[in-house]
Amino acid sequence: MLPLLLSHRVDDVFGSFCPAVAQINKYALVEFVRHDVGFHLNSVVILTILTVSAYSGVFDRRIDMSDWLNPQQRQAEAAAAARTADGGVSVAVDAGLRAHMLKVYNYMTSAVLLTGLVAMMFARTELAQDLMVNGGLLSWIIILSPLAAVLAMNFGINRMSTGTLQAVFWGFAVLMGLSMARIFMIFSGESVAQTFFATAAAFAGLSLWGYTTKKDLSGWGSFLLMGVVGLIVASIINIFLGSATMGWVISSLGVLIFAGLTAYDTQQIKSYYFQVQGSDMVGKAAIMGALNLYLDFVNMFQFLLSFMGGRE
Repeated sequence: MLPLLLSHRVDDVFGSFCPAVAQINKYALVEFVRHDVGFHLNSVVILTILTVSAYSGVFDRRIDMSDWLNPQQRQAEAAAAARTADGGVSVAVDAGLRAHMLKVYNYMTSAVLLTGLVAMMFARTELAQDLMVNGGLLSWIIILSPLAAVLAMNFGINRMSTGTLQAVFWGFAVLMGLSMARIFMIFSGESVAQTFFATAAAFAGLSLWGYTTKKDLSGWGSFLLMGVVGLIVASIINIFLGSATMGWVISSLGVLIFAGLTAYDTQQIKSYYFQVQGSDMVGKAAIMGALNLYLDFVNMFQFLLSFMGGRE
């Protein structure tokens, strides 16, 4: 509807002077608006995936952590804490934590690269270009399928084996690549690469700070999550308004919010390790931790792309 209204406006302005120019500009503007709306709609879906993952993840963790709240478990934890006094156990815990975080980062980095590779390859196909122009049911399936994968991971984590959860995670990364292919059709490859490396540098610094800081970041969670919800609402509104100023504000706030979430999620992954170490949940916790950091990275990348992206 929005591209149609804008095309009529172009006719009004140019039609009386040069019908041929009006026709060319009309279709160029319609395609530009359609692509732009599609990009922002895809961003909204990814934000929604993060929110669903956060809320359902809290729910699942409460279920999984219920066994940790019984008196016997508390006594075992106290005994384990006492044994760390000689330093032997604490060294083992530190080594285990480092191995766990390395696994999380390996999962996350591999998923980001897989998504980028799939997006770049799919963007070159005729099918992707056709979906970009014409849309249709298949386009919506591609956009919404990552959300279905995240729902399956979060609500099925207690029933899935670690291997199954890992397979769904890789499938999610592939689906994200298909849904993000339009980035390579809207923005120049050089600007996408520059934004990627800028995001990677910022993410590395923020995650390192979240891992090493002694400051308790747990109080940030609710505030940042409500900020994400606000971004979703504002982004949906701006799809219809098309305000450049509002878009700039949304992107600025998005970068700040996901900078905070990167540090927050890193600390939460570290804290959660101590709660599940020695159990079958450790492998699953690494995958879910990688999912959270992956979503932080992708969202920060998309918001930075709004500033740094050069359009084709």
